[in-house]
Amino acid sequence: MQAVSPTATGVAFLARPGRPAVVARTLVELAGPTRGVVELPVRLMWNAERTFDLADPDQLLWMYENVLRETTRTEDLRVLINGRTLRRVWRLLNLPRGVRQAWESRHRGLRAA
Repeated sequence: MQAVSPTATGVAFLARPGRPAVVARTLVELAGPTRGVVELPVRLMWNAERTFDLADPDQLLWMYENVLRETTRTEDLRVLINGRTLRRVWRLLNLPRGVRQAWESRHRGLRAA
């Protein structure tokens, strides 16, 4: 089996093998909640416990990591991720290299966040 280079397929960064990372065009369009409890759809979180209390810093990070890693839709980013919060927690997120590189190449300000 021959490996295919991501650049040969036109995909610069992968969230996981065979799946490109999804990145919002701007951080401003990310208007997700900043408080309360959020329940992720099954397509983003397969665990039975899919609710996250955004007041708990660990739960907020866990939710953001799951959404950024698992989404295949920019609409998920718009409704679940908040741009200001993302900038604030960016360095704390445990993300696959491809996801981090995709976001930082599009939003250079995240590198310094």
